[in-house]
Parts: sequence; structure tokens; C-alpha cells
Amino acid sequence: MQLFLILLTTLFASFTHSLVGFGCALIAMPIFAKLLGVQIAAPLGGLIVPTIELILFVYYRESFNLRVVWRLIVAALVGIPLGVWSLRQVDERIILTLLGILLIFYALYAFLRLKLPSFQHTSWAYPFGFIAGLLNGAYNTSGPPIIIYGNCRGWGPAEFKANLQGFFTVAGAWVIVNHAINGNLTPFVWQHYAYSLGAIALGIWLGLKLDPYIDEAMFRKIVLGMLIVLGVMMIL
Repeated sequence: MQLFLILLTTLFASFTHSLVGFGCALIAMPIFAKLLGVQIAAPLGGLIVPTIELILFVYYRESFNLRVVWRLIVAALVGIPLGVWSLRQVDERIILTLLGILLIFYALYAFLRLKLPSFQHTSWAYPFGFIAGLLNGAYNTSGPPIIIYGNCRGWGPAEFKANLQGFFTVAGAWVIVNHAINGNLTPFVWQHYAYSLGAIALGIWLGLKLDPYIDEAMFRKIVLGMLIVLGVMMIL
């Protein structure tokens, strides 16, 4: 049953990510953590999430703009090792509570469509990238800071998806390296990653296939509602 739930979660997470350009870690990691614990969920997600992002980056690569993303990447590469290190230093309950708060605040932000300041100066990329790196290393959830930054910068839909995948792919690769250095990529993790490859492929295929026919706005509201529920579960 545990493996079935992991595969089902991976399928839905990859399907969601392929539709809206983000969200696989935000959906998968809370469930993985409940099923496996943070110590195993983090490296497993650290393999699954970058795989999804790499495939989608190849798909959207023509719209990728390295000129506006490289600062985010550099800052994230500094933050990621600190995030991975924190896995062994911080109590699991603290991480789960912080993740729950993050999920709720992000979902409410997206629901309310709050207007954020326009961070036109490129130096803003460094704090956003660093925070994303910390979250990525600890819990594979670098999305919210980068999504907020992209919205503030006014990225168009195609550039938004492409830039997110480019950032996620590089950051995800560095996360994998750090998990390997810290001895987190156990045979159990690799085994479950191998089982998940079919679910990843099916989820992405379904997402890209159905994308033109699904009301993305409504779908995102459903996903955001689920994130609020998951966030509350993590806190409780």
C-alpha cells in the first residue's frame, strides 16, 4: 500500500507540474514525509522532482532566458548545501510545521492574487535564490520564492514555465550531489525512485496531452485548495 501511494502521488505531482509549470514538490513532499519520514522523503523527492523538471525543461527549452535566471541559480547553489545539512540537525517536526506554514501562505497568496512589489533591480534575485536553495536542499520545495520572483518580474507564460524548469533542473542536480555526499541516497531510495519512473512518464504525458483542453485557472484553484489541506495536516 505504501508503494502504491508513493506512485499515485508521483503520478499526480508530475501531472500537475506539467500542466502549470510547478507544484510537483509541493504536492509530493508532504505525502512522502508522512509515509516515509523526512530523512527518506527528502532524498527520494530529490531524485524524482529534478527528473520531472529536466524532462519539462527539454520540452520548454526554446523559451528559457538564462540572462534573467543565472543569479537565482548562483544564490541557490550556496543555499542548497545548508538546506541538506539541516536535515540532520533540525527536528523533523519543526521542518514539517514550517512546510505546512509555507504551503498555506503560498496557497493563500495565489488564491487572493495579492499584488507584490516590482523587483526590477536584478540584485533581488540573490535573496530569492538563496531562500529557494535552502528550501530545495531541506525539502525540495524551491518553487514558492522563484514563482513569486517571476511574478514580480512580469515573466510571460512561456518564459515563466521555461525559466522555472531551467532553475529547478540546475538546483535539483546540485541537491542530488549534496544528498550523495551526505550518504542519503540509500538502496531503498534508489529502488523507490526506479519504481516511480513509470508514474513520472505517465503523469507528464497526461499533463502535456490534456493541457490544451483543461481550464488551467480552475485546476490551479483545486491544487491550491489541496495544498492548504496538506499544510494544515503538516502543522497538526
